[in-house]
Amino acid sequence: MLHEGQYDLATGAGLIACPRCDALHVEEELQPGETARCIRCHTVLARPREGAFTQIVALSFASMVLMVAAVFFPFLEISRMGIGNATSLFGVALAFSQGWLMPLTVAVLAFIVGLPVLRAGLLIYVLLPLRGGGRPRPLAAEAFRLSELLRPWSMAEIFVIGTSIALVKVAGLASVNLGPAFWAFCALILVGAASNVFTCATTIWDVLEDRGQRTDGREIVPDPQGPAE
Repeated sequence: MLHEGQYDLATGAGLIACPRCDALHVEEELQPGETARCIRCHTVLARPREGAFTQIVALSFASMVLMVAAVFFPFLEISRMGIGNATSLFGVALAFSQGWLMPLTVAVLAFIVGLPVLRAGLLIYVLLPLRGGGRPRPLAAEAFRLSELLRPWSMAEIFVIGTSIALVKVAGLASVNLGPAFWAFCALILVGAASNVFTCATTIWDVLEDRGQRTDGREIVPDPQGPAE
């Protein structure tokens, strides 16, 4: 059985498995703008883009800035009969920091704040030194693998959708004004979607391997005696 990072000994070419149907394909070098699709289910396997690493790093920094604004800026203001109250996500977390709701508050903050920030930081750690043709940082492969595992668990968009539905019901009882934090969350969703579009996992794995780090996180040390005959 062939695993990630192994090669076809008969042809010397790498193999890549489709993430949807597990069909194996012989990996070929792609030029920026070209797209490799699965021959069975047509899932995109690789889509390298010119300057993608720089764009992903920039979008990751933007995600962190937007997340700070989303947490500390006013999220919404509710007023009724001349009495109003504005709150931020950080203020809500402090309000429920004690009692039986504290585990729920921690879980919500972890999924809508912690995981997106952690994933953005991991992408910056992995891709920032690769922009200029440099070597990967230690454990870059492990960091990128963790960022890919965290991708489905980022719940910022689910939080915005759920909040919007709740506000529709509350709007009939009081006057609701959306604060800058709400729009920061909306912008965060767009930035995250753009980052996913520019991220080609296959290309990043190839770069990590070609520049001296295996996909299991260990550094490749050239054999001083050369390849065996």
